[in-house]
Amino acid sequence: MIKSTGWEKMKKLLIYLRDYKKESILGPLFKLLEASFELIVPLVVAAMIDTGIGSGNRGYIWRQCVVMAALGLIGLVCAVTAQYFAAKAAVGFATKLRHGLFAHIQSLSFSQMDREGTSTLITRMTSDINQVQSGVNLVLRLFLRSPFIVFGAMIMAFTVDVKAALIFVVVIPVLSVIVFGIMLVSIPLFKKVQGRLDGVMGITRENLTGVRVIRAFGEEEHETGKFDAETDALKHMQTFAGKISALMNPLTYVVINAGLVALIYVGALQVEAGILSQGQVIALVNYMSQILVELVKLANLIITVTKAVACGNRIQTIFEIPAGMEAGALTGEPAAGKKSGAAESSVSKESGTDSARGTVEFDHVSLRYHKGGEEALTDIHFKAARGATIGVIGGTGSGKSSLVNLIPRFYDVEKGSVKVDGRDVREYSLSELRDKIGIVMQKAVLFQGTIRDNLLWGNENAGDEELWQALRTAQAEEFVLQKKDGLDERIEQEGRNLSGGQKQRLSIARALVKKPEILILDDSASALDYATDAALRKSIREMPGETTVFIVSQRASSLLHADLIIVLDDGEVAGMGTHKELLENCEVYQEIYYSQFERSEEEAAQNAERR
Repeated sequence: MIKSTGWEKMKKLLIYLRDYKKESILGPLFKLLEASFELIVPLVVAAMIDTGIGSGNRGYIWRQCVVMAALGLIGLVCAVTAQYFAAKAAVGFATKLRHGLFAHIQSLSFSQMDREGTSTLITRMTSDINQVQSGVNLVLRLFLRSPFIVFGAMIMAFTVDVKAALIFVVVIPVLSVIVFGIMLVSIPLFKKVQGRLDGVMGITRENLTGVRVIRAFGEEEHETGKFDAETDALKHMQTFAGKISALMNPLTYVVINAGLVALIYVGALQVEAGILSQGQVIALVNYMSQILVELVKLANLIITVTKAVACGNRIQTIFEIPAGMEAGALTGEPAAGKKSGAAESSVSKESGTDSARGTVEFDHVSLRYHKGGEEALTDIHFKAARGATIGVIGGTGSGKSSLVNLIPRFYDVEKGSVKVDGRDVREYSLSELRDKIGIVMQKAVLFQGTIRDNLLWGNENAGDEELWQALRTAQAEEFVLQKKDGLDERIEQEGRNLSGGQKQRLSIARALVKKPEILILDDSASALDYATDAALRKSIREMPGETTVFIVSQRASSLLHADLIIVLDDGEVAGMGTHKELLENCEVYQEIYYSQFERSEEEAAQNAERR
């Protein structure tokens, strides 16, 4: 039954309340104290009616009024105090949960994030956690108070009259069956509602990020139709779940009012027989009314808790995804690597000397993104020596980005191994491995802040001269100098106030500030004109030190200078060698090259590259 209600997963999240044990205890205790004073009120009213009004004793009536006012004031103070502790615990719990969830998401591999989806993760971080926070707040305030009032009222009724109190014994179990039965039915429904909300979130995010494309192709009506269909499905699911939850109040009112009718009937007979006084009957009716009010509150609490449990289960599902990849423990200097036997695919700028530092080796590597899916890369085997420039080219979907993403271990290989500095990347701690590598993704991503803030991501200790040197190498110095505030120029979120080329050049500069052993440019100059692209590659070649450079590009002209060009076709190596070698014996490379250059233009392109 615990599993069916979904509490088992939800309970695992309560570890985030451990720093708020005091608040989690004091909040309900003050609520119970408030409830205790509330249970005394009907007895005060009964005494006022029987003793004060019955005998015409005005002084007694006023004294009882003062007692009721004092009970109300004390109850108010207890309620406010309880609310303070409950809110502090709930907000603190949600904050720690959000931090924990964000940290766990950061530990997931790219493939796991791809599988879960961005919209799902955003929903978990926002609306799901907010719903759980509301649930925790209400539980601390009402979960003990409402049952305490219900059963307390029944016990107090027994102190008034046993026969009349038996009505309470019948009413309370019936109400419990109704409340918990509706809860059991609605928990899975609300879980489905949250799933539908993921779909709406996904479509909304897709439309907002792609609004320019939608308008360019005039697809507004089509996308509006998709959104309407998804929101209608969400509406129908919410309506159905709401109808089930809406049964709570009318059913509880019917049972309570039936109990009141029975109580008044029995009370009248008892008064007529002289067993009960009128004040005692009023006290019993008040106790029944208190039960009604508390059960209405409990019904709303159950609805909120039901949603919170469903959301908590979804959050825990993310926590149950194991960390994307197990990091190695290697943090020191790597040992010298062995010379590769694949001499034909190993190129060095050290006059044949093969140093382990800065080397990258793919040893018969295969990659599969999802279990059961097709291989994205198959049997990739080559070695890049220190200081070499490696070009990667191929058609769309041929696996170019997949190949370079294996070097910083964004994905793990299915077969074979990837070695950096002579060591398998799985032996390194992720921070140690990625400290060696500077990577510029296909999509240039800048963060809100200044140009300086973004560049310092590469090296937080870099001085201004290092920043300007990186900007010069990335061909970004000129446009940064034109900015009014220079390095302190503000950048909007995602670099919305910069052009595509400017964003790409700043992203490259950010990677260069890091002064990495290995630099990966994943089609990161696609927005640059040919002259700027050529100047960029020339300045990268002339950088001090011996940085191993991987350039992924659709442009053959960007790879003419590469020491080794890897041609990919549907995840397999179609050719490997220099530009000249590939132009002679690789059909796939010839097709790519001559689709971009006329044969008569080849010599001109090579001359321009040399210049």
